[in-house]
Amino acid sequence: MDRPGLIVICGPTATGKSGLAMALAERLETVILSADSRQVYRGFDIGTAKPTALERLQVPHYLIDLCEPTASFTLAQYQQQAKELIANFHQRGQTALLVGGTGLYIQAIAQGLIIPAVAPQPHLRSQLANHGQHQIYQWLQQVDPISARRIHANDHVRTLRALEVYYVTGLTLAQQQGQQPPTYPILSIGLDCPQPERLTARIQQRTAQMLAAGWRQEVEDLITNYGPDLPLFNTLGYQELRQHLAGQISLAEATELIVLHTRQFAKRQRTWFRATSEVLWFDADQSSLLEQVWLQVQMFLDAPRQKSSKNF
Repeated sequence: MDRPGLIVICGPTATGKSGLAMALAERLETVILSADSRQVYRGFDIGTAKPTALERLQVPHYLIDLCEPTASFTLAQYQQQAKELIANFHQRGQTALLVGGTGLYIQAIAQGLIIPAVAPQPHLRSQLANHGQHQIYQWLQQVDPISARRIHANDHVRTLRALEVYYVTGLTLAQQQGQQPPTYPILSIGLDCPQPERLTARIQQRTAQMLAAGWRQEVEDLITNYGPDLPLFNTLGYQELRQHLAGQISLAEATELIVLHTRQFAKRQRTWFRATSEVLWFDADQSSLLEQVWLQVQMFLDAPRQKSSKNF
């Protein structure tokens, strides 16, 4: 390649994106940039599948542990930090890997979203938060249905942000978001399990591994440190374990709910990413996955590029 670019690895949760990225990063001697909206928060580790200390020693990881769970971290902040990192690695001649399942994070980089410059409004957020997630999400559906379709009903942080932008500017996020695609070339790799039962088995296995690794204790420690009303507890997995620790449901019931809700989340992710025509899709369970993806990566790195790829 005549200049460094970016390799995106995306797809539904539990399809093995991180494992593939580790293998590719080691071959390329490059770095991994996280595209996960919860991995930016310190302490939310096991339940977000954050890379372990050993994995970080093997391959440098960036865009994780950026702020405390009580802080607000916006899409604009993520985009700015990611763009600076990519530019720095380009100066060194490196093509980084952007890896994760948060479609909006990947879109912000690969498509170059123009994000509304609205500073956080603590007083407004506090007023909105007092009404509860169910109520404010209904308001979002009324004033900004496009954003509501992109934001999960339990995603408290992004719901507040979308309402904040609307009430401050009088315009929805969609009305203010244009695009400035990057000039560097991009290769987008997608992982998926075409058969739903295979993905369900992967989700069940990963949930069991997370619980065995101490996920329940992690949530208990977070509640001790930050209280049970932390907005991040309204996200996948943490919400169910918080209910269990409050004595509302058993651990078995919490586990079943985590698997169910993760399957539903994966379905939404698949819909989001499948809408992107330029993603090259691979079966996550095929035995030759790494070599097939590696062939595409080599072709991408060896090809002269005249213009940027338009992804997401």
